[in-house]
Amino acid sequence: MNCRAAGTAVLLLALVGTLVLAIGEEAVPADRHGLFWPYALAWAIFCAALWAVRGLPRRQAMSLVIVGGIAVTATGLLSPPATSTDSYRYAWDGRVQAAGVSPYDHAPAEAELMPLRDSWLFPRGAGCEGPDRYPLPSADPMTSCTRINRPAVHTVYPPLAEAYFLLVHGLSPAEARHKPLQIGGALLALATSAVLLIALSNRAGTRDDAPAYTACYAWCPAVPLELVNNAHVDALGVLLAVLALTTANRYRVLGGALFGAATAVKLLPAVTVPGALSGLLASGGSTPKRRVVDALAVVGPAALVVALAYLPYVLVSRGSVLGYLFGYLTEEGYDDAGSRDRYALLRLVLPDSWAFHAALGILGIVIFHVLRHGDADRPWRGALVLTGVGFLVFTPGYSWYAVLVVALVALDGRWEWLGVPLASGAAYMGTGAGFGTIAYALVALMVTAGFVVRAVRPPAGSAYSFLRLRRAPGHCRMGAGTWLWKDRFR
Repeated sequence: MNCRAAGTAVLLLALVGTLVLAIGEEAVPADRHGLFWPYALAWAIFCAALWAVRGLPRRQAMSLVIVGGIAVTATGLLSPPATSTDSYRYAWDGRVQAAGVSPYDHAPAEAELMPLRDSWLFPRGAGCEGPDRYPLPSADPMTSCTRINRPAVHTVYPPLAEAYFLLVHGLSPAEARHKPLQIGGALLALATSAVLLIALSNRAGTRDDAPAYTACYAWCPAVPLELVNNAHVDALGVLLAVLALTTANRYRVLGGALFGAATAVKLLPAVTVPGALSGLLASGGSTPKRRVVDALAVVGPAALVVALAYLPYVLVSRGSVLGYLFGYLTEEGYDDAGSRDRYALLRLVLPDSWAFHAALGILGIVIFHVLRHGDADRPWRGALVLTGVGFLVFTPGYSWYAVLVVALVALDGRWEWLGVPLASGAAYMGTGAGFGTIAYALVALMVTAGFVVRAVRPPAGSAYSFLRLRRAPGHCRMGAGTWLWKDRFR
């Protein structure tokens, strides 16, 4: 192992150690702000490790990515959920379904489900003193409470997410509590890393860089924190979205079905669908009839899978299978920009009342650009641009949503978009008002700089190309003949 590989390994050890200190402290979700600076430090080490691994021989890089990815992922298993209580709802929804009840029919606080309560999800007495406890309506909070957030509302999760909760519950031993969901998140995260590594290794133009691109996801601090420790079901949605994007340009119907499955887990992956239609409206392309056929080949199966996923729950549920979806959107301020920190960047230059319409207009323009000028051979690029822009205009405050962006960066290699998940983490865990807005603004500047650099960069091979240096294998010092030029941005 040369000294560059050794340095990369040291950075990986530092990353794992930092994550152990941050996640392993057993912080409670209500006190998430205290984790921000350790989390930011982990991101700084992660970026340094990414830079270091890019110059390694393929075999060494592959070994470090695999071993490091497993170690980084495993840190999420060290403690109960640290910054979110969502997995407690997952466990409850799985338990409710196992009892033969639709999760869309009753809120956790309703009396009809009292026989399903246990002392873990519904503590009593002194167990209600924790900061991540939620009082039950019409009850003394010191007598009865729950770990489930929003206990008075119905579930918000789509049907394949609910099916996943039921599966994990069915496979879990009694009294396993949060651990099976964390293990499920770890397995899904590792599966996504494996799919990325295989897809990138088989793709022309990225074979040599496959380990470094995969490291964007496998080593990212957001993965062990959000997908493993907090066990967010986004892990399944991201895996399905990656499979869809790497399949759709060759097998459009299968890709469309995978897009539908990803959407039926978490609605957010639907924003990647236009990526699969990149270049559909390009001038001089296929005939209008052919364009319609190509679009239906993706959108049709996607819509069909979503409909089929919802159908069993529609048949057994008395209430709406959309659950608390619209209430959640209202609660998070998407219908009233002035109520929360949504549309934060747009509100810096526009009146609050214009923000929602401006956001939709910007997304419409980006969608048209992807359909008109996108690269049909690289659907992940259009998906990344559209998803990243969506985060910049809506500025959501939940960091687990942005793990999708991390996977898209791994597919495309546009490193500057990694600022989006870090900014969403700042919005969620930041300690001051406007912290997230500042972070999103810095990311917008970084993305703009990346776009400008690519627009004006010299042709490949020029000594002035941006970030194209790669150290020759086996060298540790800069000297004549020890640097190779390599285009890092396909």
